[in-house]
Amino acid sequence: MNPSLHQLTTAKTLTPNKVRIESVDVLRGLVMVIMALDHTRDLFHSAAFANDPLNLASTTPALYFTRWVTHFCAPIFVFLSGTSIYLQSLRKTKKELSRFLIQRGLWLIVAELTIITLGITFNPFYNVLILQVIWVIGISMVILGLLIYLPFRLILALGLAIVLGHNLLDASEAAPGFKPNVWWSLLHQTGLYPYAPNYMVLVSYPLAPWLGLMLLGYCIGTFFKPTVSPTRRRTVLTRMGLGLIAFFIVLRFSGIYGDPLPWSQQKDSLFTLLSFLNVQKYPPSLLYMCITIGPALLFLATIEPVKNRFTRLIGTFGRTAFFYYIAHWYLLHTVCLLVFLMRGHSLAEAAKIPIPIKFVVPGEGFSLPVVYLIWATLILILYPLCRWYDAYKTAHKEQWWLSYL
Repeated sequence: MNPSLHQLTTAKTLTPNKVRIESVDVLRGLVMVIMALDHTRDLFHSAAFANDPLNLASTTPALYFTRWVTHFCAPIFVFLSGTSIYLQSLRKTKKELSRFLIQRGLWLIVAELTIITLGITFNPFYNVLILQVIWVIGISMVILGLLIYLPFRLILALGLAIVLGHNLLDASEAAPGFKPNVWWSLLHQTGLYPYAPNYMVLVSYPLAPWLGLMLLGYCIGTFFKPTVSPTRRRTVLTRMGLGLIAFFIVLRFSGIYGDPLPWSQQKDSLFTLLSFLNVQKYPPSLLYMCITIGPALLFLATIEPVKNRFTRLIGTFGRTAFFYYIAHWYLLHTVCLLVFLMRGHSLAEAAKIPIPIKFVVPGEGFSLPVVYLIWATLILILYPLCRWYDAYKTAHKEQWWLSYL
């Protein structure tokens, strides 16, 4: 073979595996932006920690959907983490990928307990350790780092079994006298547990359902291989997305299985719809995952051929997701601290706040439009930071530590 032709053929073979899937970055970036809205509402809305925005007896449609739309964030973030791992498997050996996943997973757990817990609580004494989405991604990565040696079909079967079957545990949890312990909460149910005097751990994201979702995200990555045409990929994603939404509607309407929170007729058709959509996130039910991942697959199919200013801007957040996640907590909570002091509170008063998140007084805050204004300002501040970090990562690919941030 002619040497130049051989080099050209090799380049065409290898390059696709090294090119990022832009649609995945755009979707990840979009959910990061939406996620910041939820956390802005938590820290600044007048009803935060005083009323549940999904409580149909006290909420408004605007407040309900402000909270409900953020349901998409965590499952898509976990699902796409699995997809990204599959894409890495195309350019790494199983041994290399396993080692990376275990190391990065352990690092994410440590980061959750230190950097992120501090950003969420602004409590330097760490009286409450919070296990949220970063911890569950980390521990799921560690487990997937061990599972990748299994056949692909076995990983798929395991993911399906967990996602489809974990709600079978609802019956035992609802039984009279059932009392979960910390190990059960780490597996399937949220809980707050003391581990020393005045020190507790809050399990917000139990492992089982999120691990199953990451495994399915890993398996969906097979449709993003260079050998799969964009047309074929979009067709498969569209059918899967529509199928999940239809499955949600049928199963939710029947009330037979898939979510422990039944829906009911309300005072009008709008609030009946809100009841129908109000599925359980903690832990994520089967129906919760269907109604979030289904539209996500449709979005991936729709956005792939789109290349414009919006996709470039949002893709920047997607390529710097962990950096964004850390930065947004510290920026939001710094502003929250300043507002707390401007209202006449003292630092000493923060210690008396009855919730783990300091400098937030339940029932004290702003209206929903002001919350949206703070959120929009936050995104405008974060964009140049993320753009700088994205450029830095691109220019310093040889620095191994960047793959952990």
